[in-house]
Amino acid sequence: MKPEYIIIQAGGKGSRLGYLTKNKPKALAPIENLPMIFHLFRKYPDSRYVIIADYKKDVLRKYLAAFADVKYLIIEAEGTGTCGGIRQALELIPWGEPAMLIWSDLILPEDFELPEEYRQNFDGMTATDYVGISSTFPCRWKYENGRFSEEKSAEHGVAGFFLFHDKSVLSGVPESGELVRWMQDKRISFKEWSLAGTREFGILSEYEKLEEIKTRPFNRIRLDGSVLVKEPLDEQGRKLAVRECAWYDKAKSLKVEGIPRIYGTAPLRLEKIEGGNIYEYDVSFEKKQNILGQLVEKLKALHVSETAPADAFSMKEAYFNKTIARLSQIKDLVPFARDRYIRVNGRNCRNVFYFQDRLEKELEELTCTEFCFIHGDCTFSNMMLRENGEPVLIDPRGYFGYTEFYGDERYDWAKLYYSIVGNYDRFNMKRFCLDIGVNADEGVKLSIESNGWEELEEEFFRLTGADEHEIKLIHAIIWLSLTTYAWQDYDSICGAFYNGLYYLEEVL
Repeated sequence: MKPEYIIIQAGGKGSRLGYLTKNKPKALAPIENLPMIFHLFRKYPDSRYVIIADYKKDVLRKYLAAFADVKYLIIEAEGTGTCGGIRQALELIPWGEPAMLIWSDLILPEDFELPEEYRQNFDGMTATDYVGISSTFPCRWKYENGRFSEEKSAEHGVAGFFLFHDKSVLSGVPESGELVRWMQDKRISFKEWSLAGTREFGILSEYEKLEEIKTRPFNRIRLDGSVLVKEPLDEQGRKLAVRECAWYDKAKSLKVEGIPRIYGTAPLRLEKIEGGNIYEYDVSFEKKQNILGQLVEKLKALHVSETAPADAFSMKEAYFNKTIARLSQIKDLVPFARDRYIRVNGRNCRNVFYFQDRLEKELEELTCTEFCFIHGDCTFSNMMLRENGEPVLIDPRGYFGYTEFYGDERYDWAKLYYSIVGNYDRFNMKRFCLDIGVNADEGVKLSIESNGWEELEEEFFRLTGADEHEIKLIHAIIWLSLTTYAWQDYDSICGAFYNGLYYLEEVL
C-alpha cells in the first residue's frame, strides 16, 4: 500500500551539508546516484506530493519541472523552522485523508512497510497516528512512553517521519517554530514505528561515508563469486543493456582483443577484472606513455576490425541533434543560460543557445566517408588495467546516432581526450567545485580535480593522428551533451554546461 498524500519538509538551508548545498537545496543533494527526494519518488511513484520549499526554491522548482515524473505541488514556506509551510501544505490535503509527513533528508530502506493498522486508515477503519523512531542514528528529540522530550537519542530518536490518520491532528500548527516542540506542548500522542534501516543525510560527514558509485542510476552491478552481473533498473537501463550485450557479442565475433570474458548476456555476466580503472593509478610519465600507447593500439585495432558506409544522418544526430535536445531540457534550469555571453573561469564564452547556427555549420564540416566499429564511450572510467598492466575496454556504448556498432572513429578519440585533458572521470565522481556568481558578467568558476594526464595531450595527438581542431570541437560537444545525462546532480548539470561553453569558445 502507498500513502495517497506525502508532505515533504524540504525547507531549511541545509548548512550542515556544507558545499553540497552551496548551489542547491538539500533535497537535491545526490545520494547513490539520485537526488535525496527522488528516492522517495521511486518508492512511492503513484503518491501525491506536497513539497515545502524555502532555500534555493527556484532551483527546486526548475529541477523538478525538468526531471520529476510524479504528481507534485510546491509551496513556498511563509514561516520558518520545521513548522514553516506545514499549515499551507495541509490546505492541499483533503479532510479525512491520511497523510505522511517526512523530512527530505531521510531515505527509507527498500523493505520499509507502513504499519498494518495505519494501512487500514485508507478504509477509514482506525484513527491511529505514528511517529518514526530512528533506532540507529541519533536525533535531538526522543519519543518514549508516549511523550516527547528534548533529549538526544538513537534508540528512541524522533527522525522526522509522521503518519497522520487525518490532517486535523495538526490543526492550529503555527507558521513558524519547531514542529516537535509544538507537538510536545499539544501533547499529541503517537504509536511508535521503527525506521530501522532508514538513513539520514542531514550532515556532511554522513554523506562522505558513502562509497563511490561507478554506475549510473539506471543500472547496478553485483558480484556473483568471481563474476560481475550487470542489471538494468529502469527502461533506459534496459535499452542500454540490450545494446551493450549486442556490442560484446559483435566484438567476440570479430575476435576483438582487450575486452572482458563474457559468460552470458541475459543479464550481462562478465569477468571481474583484477585491477582498477586507469584514473585510479598514480604512475610515472613513462608508464602513462606506455598505457596510452597500448590504449591507442587497441582502439585502432577495434576500428579496423570492421567498417561500414558512413551515415550522414547519424553524424547529425550524434553531434548536433542530441546535444541541442539535451540542452533544451535544462535551458531554464542552469543560471545564465538565457544570457548571450557567460564568463567561465575568466573566459568570456559565447552561449551556445545564441550561436546554434554557427555550431551546426561547424559540425557539418566533420565529414566522414566510412564508419568503423567503435567503443563509443572509451573514457578512463570505462577502461581498466589488469594487474599485469594490460588495458581492458569495458562498458561500451554500442551505437552512434541511428547506427548500431559503427560510427565516427573521432568520437572514440574525443572520449579518450575527455579523460586525458577534460578530467571527466573526476567530474563524474563529483570531485569538482562550482561557484556560481550573481550574474553572467561575474560568471562561474569551475575547478575539477585532475586525473593527472594533461601532460599527455601532445602525445595523444601524435599517437592517434587525429586532427586537433576536430577533437576539441567534439570534446566540447560531449561536455554539453553530458548535461542531462548527468541529471541526477544539479551541480553536474550546470558544471557540464559551463565546461562545454569554455571548451567550445576555443574552437568556434
